[in-house]
Amino acid sequence: MELYFPTELGEQLAFCAAAFTALVGLLMMFAPGLAYKFYGLQVREGRQGAYAESRSVGGFYLGFGLAAILLAQPTIYIALGASFALAAFGRILSLMSDRGGGVIVNLLLLVVQVVLAALPLLYAFSFI
Repeated sequence: MELYFPTELGEQLAFCAAAFTALVGLLMMFAPGLAYKFYGLQVREGRQGAYAESRSVGGFYLGFGLAAILLAQPTIYIALGASFALAAFGRILSLMSDRGGGVIVNLLLLVVQVVLAALPLLYAFSFI
C-alpha cells in the first residue's frame, strides 16, 4: 500500500485541507494544553475533564482527516467540507449572539474554517 498524492490541483487542495485537519487533530489530541492556550481557554482547578474533551475532538479531527486522505473520494471530501461549513456557521452565530472576548481569534478561525470548507467542496463539485 502506498500513500496516494493527487495529481490535479483541485484534489491537491482538498487533500491539503484534509491533511491540515489531521494535523490540528493531532495537536488537540496530544497537546490539549497548547490548543487551549491558542484558543485563550483555561482548565479550572478540579475540572480536568476539559482535557478529555479536547482529546476527543482532536481524535475526531484526526480520524476524519486521515479517512479523507486514505480514501480520497469526492463524497468524503463533501462530508469534510460540509462539516467545516456548518462549523463556520456556528462560529458566525457565536460572533453575532455571544458577547465573549477574543473576536480577533474568532474571526481568524472563521476564515480558516471557511477555507477548510471551500477547498474540499470546490473540488468535489468540480469547480476547481
